Amino acid sequence: MDPDDINQIEAGKDHTGVRHEDLLDAEYHEDSDDDEDLTPAQLIQELENAWLNEKFAPELLPNKQSVVELTLLQISHMEDNLKRLDKGDVRMNIHTMELSRIRFMISSYLRKRLEKIEEFAIHLLSEDAKRSPEQAFMTPAETKFAREYVSSVECLFSAIALQHMPPRIKDFELNKLSSKPNLDKHVFIRANTDRSGILIPSIDLEVDITKGSQHIIQYSAIAHLVKSGEVQLI
Repeated sequence: MDPDDINQIEAGKDHTGVRHEDLLDAEYHEDSDDDEDLTPAQLIQELENAWLNEKFAPELLPNKQSVVELTLLQISHMEDNLKRLDKGDVRMNIHTMELSRIRFMISSYLRKRLEKIEEFAIHLLSEDAKRSPEQAFMTPAETKFAREYVSSVECLFSAIALQHMPPRIKDFELNKLSSKPNLDKHVFIRANTDRSGILIPSIDLEVDITKGSQHIIQYSAIAHLVKSGEVQLI
């Protein structure tokens, strides 16, 4: 991502220089309950942050379904606003490009989550089973997808391999197919707050970060900070 693009995003503007408040109407504040204090620009920034974190994190992060749903609602409002513009209005093309950009972030975010669910389905189902429904990382729809995916894999193995094997070696342990994310992977981060005493497990060393600083660091050391929003993956 170009540094100028990052600066524009942080300023609440799209790549055309148009502020998000100009694109999203006041209905947002009426329709939002849990995030009623967010401005339209902050909502888009929340989506951007969730997308980048999911894109670069080696593990599946807690879902941001509320942000996605609110953004989809605002897309509907934006489309209604576009219909009210006069034909040939210069704002039409600018707003249409912004809509396309927002849709891309949503689809990319959801697609990346599905890729991780397919790769770590058994592990994710096992981990979410230990959490309450409110704390589950996957949405109900994602959980259903994961279960159906695991069932399909099991049926596939049975159809193409197990049924042709002798009974004494037909035992199939699904858990042996389980894979886990590599939390020791190194990632790039930007600190959103000052934080001291971050332990790097691989070298048993504590480091400090300051707000706005950028680092390359072992993911497992800052995984909890990504989830809390104290650092941003970039």
